[in-house]
Amino acid sequence: MASGTLADDIRQKLGELSPAERKVARVLLSAYPSSGFETIAIIAERAAVSAPTVLRFVARLGYHGFPDFQAALRAELDERSASPLALYEATEVHAGDDSAAGLLARSSQLFSSAVIQTLAETPVADLESAIALMADPKRRVTLVGGRFTHLLAQYLGLHLMQLRDDVHFLPERDVERTAALARLTRRDVLIIFDYRRYEDDKLPIAQLTQEHGGKVIVFTDTWLSPTSAHAQVVLPSQVSTPSPYDSLVPTLAVIETVVAGVISALGEEAHRHMQHNEDTARRIGMV
Repeated sequence: MASGTLADDIRQKLGELSPAERKVARVLLSAYPSSGFETIAIIAERAAVSAPTVLRFVARLGYHGFPDFQAALRAELDERSASPLALYEATEVHAGDDSAAGLLARSSQLFSSAVIQTLAETPVADLESAIALMADPKRRVTLVGGRFTHLLAQYLGLHLMQLRDDVHFLPERDVERTAALARLTRRDVLIIFDYRRYEDDKLPIAQLTQEHGGKVIVFTDTWLSPTSAHAQVVLPSQVSTPSPYDSLVPTLAVIETVVAGVISALGEEAHRHMQHNEDTARRIGMV
């Protein structure tokens, strides 16, 4: 199972760092992961600290030197860009017991561990912020996913539509998508699902939202989508699975946790909205 990324390590150690070291951390996180491949001198200049401060920061993360830190970052990038084909070719997909019972046992261990680790490592502050943003009736919520993760965007969005107003999916057609993005304002919340082999359109969408004063929530993997640099909330999940395809199971657990939080935050308003939807559905013969 994938361990936490360097960005995760940096965030977890922010409270232990000196003020100067925190400046280095913020520079690295602001343009992660590309910022980690700059020279020590450039990072120091951007953080307005000395070169020895950068080296102390790297040592604080547990690396023997800056080359060691960059080697770890390169290895992480190789992993985060792996395709299903590359994963198939790099691993023994059928190793072990190939029987149905063996597959069930392997899946049980992998999925259970992945869900447990994902929920244990979910930042409490980010979860609270995600719930607060999704439950704020003054905000317009728009969701967008990718090749497979559009299913997760729809799953979350359909739940939110039963609980509150002004929930939308980012249109697929170019003219409609452009119009939706052009009208972004400070009251918008854009929820993006973006997992490794990150899709090129997601980064400019996050940037546009941020530039217009809106809030970005990113559901991603432990290697972190590039959109994370422009997000107010990042909710990473493990993706371990018995096949070469990344699992969406842990993310689904995070989504259902968020939905439970939104229901609690909305209180009686959620109940009234659900009742009104059900009454409307009954009127048009959908129940």
